[in-house]
Amino acid sequence: MTTYTETAAPLHSEQGWFSRSESWLDSKGKGAWIAAMVLGFVFFWPIGLALLFYMIWSKKMFSSSFRHRSASKRWARHSMSSTGNSAFDAYKEDTLQRLEQEQSDFESFLQRLRDAKDKAEFDDFMDERAKAAGSEDSAKES
Repeated sequence: MTTYTETAAPLHSEQGWFSRSESWLDSKGKGAWIAAMVLGFVFFWPIGLALLFYMIWSKKMFSSSFRHRSASKRWARHSMSSTGNSAFDAYKEDTLQRLEQEQSDFESFLQRLRDAKDKAEFDDFMDERAKAAGSEDSAKES
């Protein structure tokens, strides 16, 4: 009699326990890192100290949005993986390229808009300055 034993691979089997726990803490936010550090100090102070040094070294303590960065990394990893359907993969690649082009066009439009606003404000400033200088000159001549 033959039995079939299913061996399920653990999630993220290609990553080590440290990478998995780091990803988990990143997904929970800065508060989770701080809580882990405090718990490390409470239970065994070298662990808390190691977590503190790691957070400072990796700049997790001072970054405001590492949750957003890690989420965008996960999305980028997921969006670049092949589905096995070549037609869909080609469509997805074309769509991503089009969206990237639209984003860069929009960013350049916003930059031109900011430049035009800055130029208009500077021109207004120079006009006001010239008017003020003109009124001072006419006041001195009188």
